[in-house]
Amino acid sequence: MTEQKKRILESAAFLKAASPFKEKIGFALVTYYDPSFLKGFNIIKKIKYADIPPKLHGAVDAEGELIFAETKKRKNKLVILNGHINFYNGFKMRDAAHPVYVLKEFGIKKLVIVDEVGHLNPRFEVGGVSLIYDHINLMGDNPLIGENDNSIGTRFPDMSNPYDEKWYYDIEKFLRERKFGFYPSVYLGVTGPETETEAECRFYREIGADVLGYSLVPENMAVIHGGLICSAFGMISRELVADRLKEISTEEKLKNRLKAEKAFAPVIEELFSILK
Repeated sequence: MTEQKKRILESAAFLKAASPFKEKIGFALVTYYDPSFLKGFNIIKKIKYADIPPKLHGAVDAEGELIFAETKKRKNKLVILNGHINFYNGFKMRDAAHPVYVLKEFGIKKLVIVDEVGHLNPRFEVGGVSLIYDHINLMGDNPLIGENDNSIGTRFPDMSNPYDEKWYYDIEKFLRERKFGFYPSVYLGVTGPETETEAECRFYREIGADVLGYSLVPENMAVIHGGLICSAFGMISRELVADRLKEISTEEKLKNRLKAEKAFAPVIEELFSILK
């Protein structure tokens, strides 16, 4: 058994013992720390990432918490990963992907991933929501490099359908029926944490990216490697359109993200109620 598989099994065994639910849980929400739309769920139990073995070693401690929750109206049960393990904090790529593999071992089959993004597309607006259908990896690394454990996933996973096409169209139909505005998007994964230069933003747009973020790509690669499916949303917190670039404070980015979350909050709880 590989060291990677041992670490996955150790984390999954801890969660199985800690779970307040007797039945299997099929869905998970992966998001950033302290999003406002968590208010749309009944929180059953929280576990800090730091308390889940084995400890992930990065330049900073892994912030966030794993939450057992249910939707308020229909009582659909799910797991929420409230906080990404970011590569830019000094974690290895396999650490960034580790939570996805643990969810699979726990019994999760489908994930909804939410990331904070900046927009490169001049037709998009700050405070809006993107629905991601593809991505470009410019992070210079990925969680599949190195020894492959075939019990986790195949050596050469097929990335032709990274954000399950059928699920994407089901969600798109759901959003349009509710007249919820969103932006179909190609996501660009870069390392961060520095902001982007004017020339970089122009280049990123020219190669086909609509939004940019730091967390989604390694998580999605682990999803595909592990044989799971996912959809992904971006909360647009800043504009990255070349020739319109301006300095933005952390406070303003947070304000913009909260605007997107406020619009998304009534939707996401219902989304988990209808997903199959």
